[in-house]
Amino acid sequence: MKIPSLLPISLLALVPSLTSAQESSNNQGWVSLWNGKDFSGWSTWLNKPHRDTTVRGLTRDAEGRYLEDVGIDCDPLRVFEIVSVDGAPAIRISGEIFGELRSEESLENYHLSLQFKWGGKKWPPREKPETPRDSGLLYHAHSKAEDESRNWSRSIELQIQQGDCGDLYSIGSAISVRARFDKSLKSPAYVYDPKGTWTFFSQIPGQSGRCIKSPDAENPTGEWNTIELVCVGPEAIHIVNGQVVMRLHGPFRIDGATPRPVTSGPIILQSEGAEIFYRNIRYRPIQSIPAAYR
Repeated sequence: MKIPSLLPISLLALVPSLTSAQESSNNQGWVSLWNGKDFSGWSTWLNKPHRDTTVRGLTRDAEGRYLEDVGIDCDPLRVFEIVSVDGAPAIRISGEIFGELRSEESLENYHLSLQFKWGGKKWPPREKPETPRDSGLLYHAHSKAEDESRNWSRSIELQIQQGDCGDLYSIGSAISVRARFDKSLKSPAYVYDPKGTWTFFSQIPGQSGRCIKSPDAENPTGEWNTIELVCVGPEAIHIVNGQVVMRLHGPFRIDGATPRPVTSGPIILQSEGAEIFYRNIRYRPIQSIPAAYR
């Protein structure tokens, strides 16, 4: 696999980038969610490091396990940094510590687009050759992981993992998808099927909250992929490289006295044990499902 060449952040001034206003006027209402220069408009949070990772100043137990999160907007190992890849600015997420890069902007009724490709590095506990590289796009985020001592914020996840791009994980929330239960899989699971039965998914104790996308539209490792997410009211659509791989309906938050609809919130990009690059993160406000995806 060809590893992309990187430029340090100090050289990014030499890399041209469009302003949000320019991009909006040139691309029919598209607005950059990331400015291509720094992390203005975003915040970071890093979980407890793996014990094989050295982060000074954090308390460990007798077995060497960390007892403290790295925390909010604290990134001593540069898990999140800005580099140049293939001649353009990109966000590099090393994956060395599990964590989140969260947009400060809350999105509702929108069409989101971004590009990603995998790097070469993997980290414990996901460093084995057979373990797929993993990240994810979380949307409709309505909690902060650090507030509940959770691995991830409550949200809906469009999975970004080798071979599984477009899968659903309903993280501490609930949503429905037309699906069928496929017993022929090595690990039997629900698979998206437009003609299937409406099925509710929620990642709660005893349930994975996962529905597998269909079809598989991911490009080979090392190539750029385009991920799109369409959210209008209670509807959501996962799109990988131009192909609809899942349609979802009726997201609910389940962290209160009664379930309540959730149709807006920040987006989050995960750091989850693998090096990944993101670029061209943009969105446009919409009021209905685009004709191409109805």
